[in-house]
Amino acid sequence: MTETFDVAIIGAGMAGASLAAECAPHARVLLVEAEDAPGYHTTGRSAAFWEEAYGGPGVLPLTEASGRFLREGGYLSPRGALNIGREADRAKVEAFVATFAAHGVSVELLGRTALAARVPGLREDWTCAAWEPDCADIDVAGLHQHYLVAANRTGTVLRVRARVETVEREGAGWRIAWRDGAARAALLVNAAGAWADHVAQMAGAAPLGIRPLRRTVVQLRTAPIPPAALPLTLGINEDFYFKPQGDRLWLSPHDETPDVARDAAAEELDVAVAIDRMEQVVDWQVRALERRWAGLRSFAPDRLPVYGFDRAREGLFWFAGQGGFGIQTAPAAARLGAQLLLGLGPDELTERIDAAVYAPSRF
Repeated sequence: MTETFDVAIIGAGMAGASLAAECAPHARVLLVEAEDAPGYHTTGRSAAFWEEAYGGPGVLPLTEASGRFLREGGYLSPRGALNIGREADRAKVEAFVATFAAHGVSVELLGRTALAARVPGLREDWTCAAWEPDCADIDVAGLHQHYLVAANRTGTVLRVRARVETVEREGAGWRIAWRDGAARAALLVNAAGAWADHVAQMAGAAPLGIRPLRRTVVQLRTAPIPPAALPLTLGINEDFYFKPQGDRLWLSPHDETPDVARDAAAEELDVAVAIDRMEQVVDWQVRALERRWAGLRSFAPDRLPVYGFDRAREGLFWFAGQGGFGIQTAPAAARLGAQLLLGLGPDELTERIDAAVYAPSRF
């Protein structure tokens, strides 16, 4: 017998799990995951942080609206962030401060002395920075598990090892099928991350140009050991970032290499570039490269997320294109998504968010 649901969500990473949790009190929800467990790909590989400037002004309303939920839920740990530059980058650093201060972000310009005090071993040519004191690490696994538990508690049915093979319009709803099962639903949600355009095409909709970009992260053992209070340190030119993880350093070359939807892996060249860039910033020694991994961050052409019904395919709802900011914006995005999907009104979490900015119809 084929089960019937109000909403079927394809993808159980942070996007799908959070949306399921928000929808489940109001509808019967199916959450379909291709892998053995939810969050295997991007969600499970994120070195996530909550940084208000991350993603730019267009993402800021979602980030700010999510902050209180993340803080009160205990998912944030204080970190602080530095966007650092050389003297030739000073105008860019100053513009960063001016732009985000005008949007209400707590950010200030630091000179060489204050910068060096926060990053031990900083090389002499790094002279200025934008300091964001409110930046925090996110407990990604804890947040993802919270949403999975909340969704389950309110009746969501989760199917894993269920890679969707067919998507068909059936009457006023949808029928989706995977190797060992099938289901019907009135509404279909595309929360498939790097596979979002592929899922859309399976459903008979036009792709939106959501591209997966590969991001590399390595874990290093260094001398000295990274101070526990070391801020998240990013290049103002978006060419590296690093932060401590226990007594190790997590480092990325801030790469965005066009890729295809797959189980991504770190490539040797990207790892070498990451280490070279770090060594141009601090005088630390790399004692060991302990881990390397990569994840796919998926962006729409304008680098804003896509939330809303497809303009041509009735009953198909997009919840995708969340790039690298999908975790820090998850609480507000999921609430907004549920409201749009189920016809619910805005609340205190979403009342200041202009949903039209993220609608698929903008393309």
